[in-house]
Amino acid sequence: MLMSSADKTAKLYYGPSSFRILRPGSHVLCAVTGAPIPLAELRYWSAERQEAYASCEIATRRLLGLD
Repeated sequence: MLMSSADKTAKLYYGPSSFRILRPGSHVLCAVTGAPIPLAELRYWSAERQEAYASCEIATRRLLGLD
């Protein structure tokens, strides 16, 4: 059975102001909540930690060590 990249989790390299797709997919998972984040909606990540976040609140809490 063939799976399209629309069903898969993408693998990204997170830079300071952009990301690069290493393995195609439709989404990534939030490092804190595990919620899927469509690539078109991905706005928050940490280049240092190589993690994606679902919202600015979640990113802020993670970076402050509150999560």
